Amino acid sequence: MKTSDEEARREATRRVYAEAARDASEGRAACDCGTERCVHVDGSSGWAKTVYSKDVVEGLPETAVLASLGCGNPIAVADLHEGDTVLDLGSGGGIDVLLSARRVGETGHVYGLDMTEEMVALAERNAAEAGVRNVQFLKGNIEDIPLPSASVDVVISNCVINLAVDKSAVFAGMARVLRAGGRIGVSDIVAEDGLRADERAKAAADVGCTAGALEKGEYVAGLEAAGFSEVSVEFTYEATKGMHGAIIKARKSL
Repeated sequence: MKTSDEEARREATRRVYAEAARDASEGRAACDCGTERCVHVDGSSGWAKTVYSKDVVEGLPETAVLASLGCGNPIAVADLHEGDTVLDLGSGGGIDVLLSARRVGETGHVYGLDMTEEMVALAERNAAEAGVRNVQFLKGNIEDIPLPSASVDVVISNCVINLAVDKSAVFAGMARVLRAGGRIGVSDIVAEDGLRADERAKAAADVGCTAGALEKGEYVAGLEAAGFSEVSVEFTYEATKGMHGAIIKARKSL
């Protein structure tokens, strides 16, 4: 049973991303978690332009780039192949869905799942503008994925799982929808092992999107408990003291 605190946390996250969708629709780069690292300057800035190379985002609708709030590039490590079925958890304005669609080709398919109605609508407009037809955007919670079991080959996500209230449910859902041997390629914010409570609190105050981050060991243990093997969590940069952007890879056990 969901508590009022959990619902409040989900609603706070929804409001942030609804505002980000509106910003992008009006030509402003979305700003994550109220930080000053992203500045509204009519499309000249934004998280996507710091984590994706120019050639990667070339040809995408500008609003897909502006709406991105990711902390990495999961497409770079997700090992996508022609014909794959892909699920992007927390797909936002659709940047990673559109990039994945290029990789999997006409015989593949990419689902984007987002809890925010405004982001789903924006992503659908971006896909239409890009002329991409092998994609589908779904409104829903990443803790309760609205897809059949064993229906996808790859799950990706970009700085969203750390915001989930029930991460064990996310991991279990990922395992459920993946086919045997399926894989994940996730960018997320992850805490160093052994970070004290006061250090976590300071990190959350400095960069709000780190508030729910798991420790590295917790992330590995959570994925293994859900049925994943070959789990790796690699830090890529320090977001704030004790908190890191990370790439997480794993495979669903056969």
